[in-house]
Amino acid sequence: MTPSTITVSIPLPSARVRWAGLGLATGLVVALIAGPALGPRPILAADPAAAPEHTIAVSGTGRVVISPDIADLRLGVSITAKTVKAARTANATAMTAVIASLKKLGIADKDIQTTILSLQPVYDYSSNGSAPRLTGYNLSNGIAVTIRSLDIVGDAIDGALGAGATTLDGVSFRVDNQVAAERQAREAAMAEAKSKAQTLASAAGVTITGVASINETVAPVPYPMYYGAQAGAAVRDLATPVQPGTNEVTVTVAVVYVIG
Repeated sequence: MTPSTITVSIPLPSARVRWAGLGLATGLVVALIAGPALGPRPILAADPAAAPEHTIAVSGTGRVVISPDIADLRLGVSITAKTVKAARTANATAMTAVIASLKKLGIADKDIQTTILSLQPVYDYSSNGSAPRLTGYNLSNGIAVTIRSLDIVGDAIDGALGAGATTLDGVSFRVDNQVAAERQAREAAMAEAKSKAQTLASAAGVTITGVASINETVAPVPYPMYYGAQAGAAVRDLATPVQPGTNEVTVTVAVVYVIG
């Protein structure tokens, strides 16, 4: 008996179907490989293997008292006249005399600076129900003076008032260079902080092994002020007394020490 042959024809998928199948198979393989990595995992806020650092936080303050060597003087001329020209002329004459009195004491040009120069109309509001009436103009000229010799501060005030200054805002005192004083205050502040930390560590039975952080605060130096325009103008035959006093430089540090 002659054997028979059966032929079965299977249609091949199109190119689009073949690429879709290949993509699906690749996706399944990637999912199987990355599945464990994409699964939920615990979130650690810190490495449990690292031991926490033990610290002592303290503060220290250092203070250094210094004598000022610079005075800052603020004064000016304010004049009211019926016309702008008259106010300007009178003010310029008075301020020129004031500046000349300061230079006569040896104060340099670089230490005299104009701080305000303003012209304002002056009105009379006394008429009830009527519009204000223009009566004149006020011209103000103010200067700031740096005095590098405290011995002449009183003379500078008296000379300026005598020459025509009409306003005296005040006198402030400062130190020209306080870097050295800040360094001393900083060293004193650190010494105080270290002493506190050593006392605490000794009482707790631990030792200081290092420093974790240092924060510093430098307090602004309060300048002693003198206000005496009226007194200086009223008693012209007496020298104006000026006392510079002292200033204080303060430095505060916050230190975190590592203990073991």
